[in-house]
Amino acid sequence: MYKHSSTTWKNIYKDNYKQIRERAVEWRKQNTITRLERPTRLDRARTLGYKAKQGIIVVRIKVGRGGMRRPRPKAGRRQKHAGVVKMKANINMKQTSEKRVSRKYPNLHVLNSYFVYKDGKNAWYEVILVDPSHPSIKSDTDFKYLVS
Repeated sequence: MYKHSSTTWKNIYKDNYKQIRERAVEWRKQNTITRLERPTRLDRARTLGYKAKQGIIVVRIKVGRGGMRRPRPKAGRRQKHAGVVKMKANINMKQTSEKRVSRKYPNLHVLNSYFVYKDGKNAWYEVILVDPSHPSIKSDTDFKYLVS
């Protein structure tokens, strides 16, 4: 069943269906970090360790796309290698989104994250968070490594 929903999701994204574009319009109006009731891509979330139980939270985050354009030096001569455009980050957007979410929720551990959608300006990821102090997580053997 999950394999079927995975291929369906890939086709939806590839063909750029109207439904997903309408969802993206709503997502743009929401806050940058939004807590969700359930994951948008259940198949992907399940493969990454999501379970529908207390102590596990799904968050959608919007990350800006584009390079790291830096301000030009204003004084003195022009350097041959000014280092203004074509600057690349050493960290990808998925890792950036995970870091931002972990700063927002310091008491939760990031389990994993996955890509949801991107347009010309933003990219959206969903991050799975685990509360290690929750009793249902403490008793779960799959999350034993998080509980210290």
